Amino acid sequence: MSIIKSIHVLCAFLSISGFIYRGILKLTRPEKLANKWLKITPHIIDTVLLASAIYLVFITQQYPALFNWVTVKIIALLLYILLGLFTLRFCKTQTGIMISFILSISVFFYIIFVANTKLIWFL
Repeated sequence: MSIIKSIHVLCAFLSISGFIYRGILKLTRPEKLANKWLKITPHIIDTVLLASAIYLVFITQQYPALFNWVTVKIIALLLYILLGLFTLRFCKTQTGIMISFILSISVFFYIIFVANTKLIWFL
């Protein structure tokens, strides 16, 4: 299990690093987002991240219906994805992009907090 958890953590790091890079490009040089590797790589990383998460849920038997912190992580993940879509696709103004970008990163770190502490904080 530790190798899967390590893969999961590595993919989480790569995912947020890539998102931050793409968010900065969206704010400074949006034309660079057309690079093919910037469109494909995040999907590969996020697929491995999700697959490892599903594997860990089943192997540890920490099902969302039984463990509130897992449920909260999933809800926060959906919010992170939605905010990421606003950042990279839907927002057209610099202000909107910046707000959704900061909120996305904040939600991502909330997910990390919940994963490490198993504590649920609602703001």
